[in-house]
Amino acid sequence: MSNTAQPSAQQHQHPTAIWPSFQYADAPAAIEFLQAAFGFTVQLVVSNPDDESVIEHAQLRGPEGGGVMLGSAGRPDNPFCQRPTGSGSTYVVTSEPDVLHARAMAAGATIFQELYDAEYGSRGFSVTDPEGNLWSFGTYGGEQ
Repeated sequence: MSNTAQPSAQQHQHPTAIWPSFQYADAPAAIEFLQAAFGFTVQLVVSNPDDESVIEHAQLRGPEGGGVMLGSAGRPDNPFCQRPTGSGSTYVVTSEPDVLHARAMAAGATIFQELYDAEYGSRGFSVTDPEGNLWSFGTYGGEQ
């Protein structure tokens, strides 16, 4: 089978927006970690009005685009929050993997895969956050 599919004009006009979503036992601490380790910026945080330590919804933007959504785990009113914490994973494109690796290490990320150069031309690494989610970073931005 050949891999020669060409993107349609519509795909070029309307890029796909994908928002990985995570649930954390300690969502406020996760937000702090994602900012310190990976350079995310907070766009929106909605706390529970009865308990500000419970995050109903948060949106963070990546320093080079994209973003993630997250919230507090274990909320009975939300089926997404019933999923186990620490089981998520995502890949983030970065033009500066070495700089980001140093930043992640300084913030206490745990190495899953050290910096490497892949045979297909990407440079990257993988770490886990304090609750066990896997975050991979690299220069590979997908086929164009």
